[in-house]
Amino acid sequence: MNKTHNNKYSVVSLFSGCGGLDLGFKGNFSSLGKKYNSRSFEIKWANDFDEKACITFAKNFSDPIVCGDILQILKGNYPDLLSPKMPQKADIVLGGFPCQEFSLAGKRRGFRSKRGILYQSMVETVSRLRPAIFVAENVKGLLSMDNGEAIKTIVKDFSALGYSVVYKLHHAADFGVPQSRERVVIVGTDKKRNLPAFEYPKQTHSKENWINLKQAIGDLVNIPEGAIQNHYWSKAKMFKGTQGNSIVSKDKIGPTMRAEHHGNIEFHWDEKRRLSAREAARIQTFPDDFIFYPSTSSAYKQIGNAVPPVLGWHIAGAVERFLDKYLV
Repeated sequence: MNKTHNNKYSVVSLFSGCGGLDLGFKGNFSSLGKKYNSRSFEIKWANDFDEKACITFAKNFSDPIVCGDILQILKGNYPDLLSPKMPQKADIVLGGFPCQEFSLAGKRRGFRSKRGILYQSMVETVSRLRPAIFVAENVKGLLSMDNGEAIKTIVKDFSALGYSVVYKLHHAADFGVPQSRERVVIVGTDKKRNLPAFEYPKQTHSKENWINLKQAIGDLVNIPEGAIQNHYWSKAKMFKGTQGNSIVSKDKIGPTMRAEHHGNIEFHWDEKRRLSAREAARIQTFPDDFIFYPSTSSAYKQIGNAVPPVLGWHIAGAVERFLDKYLV
């Protein structure tokens, strides 16, 4: 098998944000009282355009991240400014390409916007590095965008590179994430290496035993603001009937943690305040020792943009099993 010198598969990560998917692939973290063991992956190169997210990534990982426009990087327009350079090969390419343009809660401009066609930079990266497998993540709305033509276009573009491409809608709560979050996971495997189609991980939780908010953040309800890292909350007042201006239920999973909340993250069930950034991070299954920089507002955005690490960990496990079985 094509592992690096320390017996790990090499990863190039695009649109990394603060590193939720990367943390899931690396493993070795604890969330909601459970330990998630190390996976056989090493992040060799990561990239994002958001400077604040890059700061958070750099402070929480020892792996390199390059902050810059991936479109310009691929064009070679950063000859001396960005380091390290993207590797010439990798076992896996990851990418949660920007999803706002496909979101049911957004304007749904899709491919009519610059952000909507950023997936093409992932196509270009896969073409250059020729990984054994690639993993892309996006919102549920991608499946219905342009009457289903958007997902067909993405599958067609990756398939044209010689990959067997599959996609599946996952509910994060089915994997132990205390949140109503549905995401499409697109996976391609290299047909030139005679790799079969990818086999997705099986869910670990049923609706009857989803983790609720009391289980996830109940211990933080009386913790004073600022007493622990990132435990600060938006002071925006309630505006009834608008997005984010609802009250969470402690006996249910949480709502989708969103990036574009503009201060309107949901109110805690005690109705005294909004959810803190640390509580939002818990709901996304980030460990408590994962610190977000440089502000609460930025933390909310980074958390909302991220792939829940626990969901990423289960996907990584399926990728690891697949490569161990078929990549020789």
